[in-house]
Amino acid sequence: MNLRQISSSERVRNLVAVALFTVSGGCSGPTDVPVRAGKEPVPVLTRALPTDAGADVTIPDAGMSMDSGDAGEQSIAAEEPKGPCPDDMVYVDTTYCPEVELNCIQKAYNKANKIMICKEFAKGEQRCVTDLRRQRFCIDRYEYPSREGAHPPVMVDWFDALAMCQEQGKRLCWESEWVSACEGPAKKPFPYGYKRDPAMCNIDNPWLQPTLEKIYSKDKTIQEPELFRLDQSVSSGERPECKSDFGVYDLTGNVDEWVNAEKKYPKSKWAGLKGGAWGHVRNACRPMTVSHEPEFTYYFVSFRCCADAAPDAAADSDPKLWRPPAQPDPKKKGPLSKGWTPQTRAPHQPGPVHP
Repeated sequence: MNLRQISSSERVRNLVAVALFTVSGGCSGPTDVPVRAGKEPVPVLTRALPTDAGADVTIPDAGMSMDSGDAGEQSIAAEEPKGPCPDDMVYVDTTYCPEVELNCIQKAYNKANKIMICKEFAKGEQRCVTDLRRQRFCIDRYEYPSREGAHPPVMVDWFDALAMCQEQGKRLCWESEWVSACEGPAKKPFPYGYKRDPAMCNIDNPWLQPTLEKIYSKDKTIQEPELFRLDQSVSSGERPECKSDFGVYDLTGNVDEWVNAEKKYPKSKWAGLKGGAWGHVRNACRPMTVSHEPEFTYYFVSFRCCADAAPDAAADSDPKLWRPPAQPDPKKKGPLSKGWTPQTRAPHQPGPVHP
């Protein structure tokens, strides 16, 4: 929008006003330690890379047993106002319960992984046993690199995920942000509802036995064919119904996603895996796997990114607004990796879903 010609003194007053507005709106206040989080700082150095995938240890479903402006001489150009999030991200402003009780009405025991899977939850029966807090943030609409039709990279560890998000000017999601985006405003246990449905998301595919020596081989001519053989992922957004009510795709199934845990665990430290992958595991919003070190890589492990929403005076003054801690410094022993991305559909990759 072009403004009328203004005098030099008026120009100075306007520029001072703009500068004051920018300073007052560019800070969202001090960061808080997350609710129920440990007091120890997030570590930046950990142990050597794993040589064995190990067995999953997953936090069970709650309630289940067994489990600058440039002004020209004649005018000042004003930019169009932007939304609270970048174009490739979804804005979420909702409430979150750190600890809930859920009523599972249909369970199944998975012998291979030694876990109880809830196939169906009672509708509308999430009971919060702690105080609600407000979550306001941005989250990638699709798995990294947050482009519809792209493939998320696998064989990335927690440190790799931290670094790649930072390269985009974003950050890795905290577990509560991931859960909030998944549950939606109605607090559903699955992003699409209350009953597990492999027709909605890329889950429940047959198990293929991996050869760990090939997966972790430094020889790409050995590693990549094995990764291709095992791949059962689909392109981001390929399953249009696998979407939460906030409009975030592929949160459950497809690939496991790294997040920042909000308390420290014995093995994973501050790292967690959410959503499960394409197999028959706990592909729901609440469970989190914490049995792997932050350096763990695997053929179905990937991530998506989050970011702080643009400052808002009313929101920032809300005493119930949760402010995430600063992100850890993404340093590890050894080089960072961009992971592996399939270039074509693998032999066992599920076919496209046609409406």
